[in-house]
Amino acid sequence: MKDENCAYCMEGEMVLAFGYPCCELPYSKVYVFKEQSHKGRVIVAYKDHVSELVDITDEERNGYFADIATVANSLHRAFRPEKVNYGAYGDTGKHLHFHLVPKYKDDAFEWGSTFDMNPGRVILTDDAYEALAEEIRINL
Repeated sequence: MKDENCAYCMEGEMVLAFGYPCCELPYSKVYVFKEQSHKGRVIVAYKDHVSELVDITDEERNGYFADIATVANSLHRAFRPEKVNYGAYGDTGKHLHFHLVPKYKDDAFEWGSTFDMNPGRVILTDDAYEALAEEIRINL
């Protein structure tokens, strides 16, 4: 099922407003989040349009979390963060997705606290997003 108002379902310009396509895994699609205050921040979006973890079967949920773990391992290998934070939101965009946010101790502004959702501090070029995406792909 697809929702015509959902960026993850429709892809194209809607998702490109905030995410750069990285790769597709068995249960998800991965996007480099365009706001890169945390180097390597990504979104892991479930392939089908569902809102909640309870909307999928145990097998699908386990597969989706395996995808999330695969991406987290890639982030650790590629960018060496001290920690990866995981955020699942969706009050307005009701498509199951997780933000994986590498955290670094040298970021005095946000180390030891939750990450800002959309601070707008670090916006890159498409070439720079592609370089990040390639580092993630290489380390999958």
